[in-house]
Amino acid sequence: MKVTQDPSRFRASHQQTRENINYRVELEEYFATSIGSYVERLINFPKYVPRQDITTFISRYEIFKKILNVQGSVIEGGVAFGRGLMTWAHLSSILEPVNHQRQIIVFDTFEGYPDVSDDDKKGKYEELEHGGFATHAYDDLLRCIELYDANRFLGHIPKVHPIRGDVITTIPEYVKANPYLVVSLLYLDFNLAEPTRVAIEHLVPRMPKGAIIAFDSLNSPNVPGETIPVLETLGIGNLRVERFTFDTL
Repeated sequence: MKVTQDPSRFRASHQQTRENINYRVELEEYFATSIGSYVERLINFPKYVPRQDITTFISRYEIFKKILNVQGSVIEGGVAFGRGLMTWAHLSSILEPVNHQRQIIVFDTFEGYPDVSDDDKKGKYEELEHGGFATHAYDDLLRCIELYDANRFLGHIPKVHPIRGDVITTIPEYVKANPYLVVSLLYLDFNLAEPTRVAIEHLVPRMPKGAIIAFDSLNSPNVPGETIPVLETLGIGNLRVERFTFDTL
């Protein structure tokens, strides 16, 4: 079977060269026409997953190892299609299978950015607009979580919780409804200033010593809204900011 992919589905940008786009088009064709069942292809995922995305997975693995002995849940802001939330979920199930207190709580509208501030508009990221980066992945993730629960230890105890809606209201509401909440890892990938600020203000006070705040795009000219709230709330001088030498972010 010959599958022809439409290169226009992948938008060129200052970070996405024509060579990158051609690679993704050929990779989709290769995956679609490769040998084996879909499940067999998934089991052999290193054949198909781009180097950059394996790097991202390794980075998250290294981050998660640092909080294994820290009490609290993992919170991710900005979910997209769910690779981050399912990485945290699988790592917890593999590395600490009986830690039912480690919840994976994620926040997203799943319908794109509800608002974009003046600080955000200074960025270069093409999706920084009202409704940008809408994935509509909520129902798909519910099915994914259902399958995940069927294949883990203590699967009868809910572990992954996608919270849908504007985080300006959903984060404060969640904190109020769950006064016991302790956070061991706060992974921020909202790309926007105000959601990042709200997350910091409501969740950092619930982080014990040893907990980690991780940013997808700190110090990035593409999405300055991720850095500005850090400067205005936490103060960059109060933080020890680290990065992995093998990752681009």
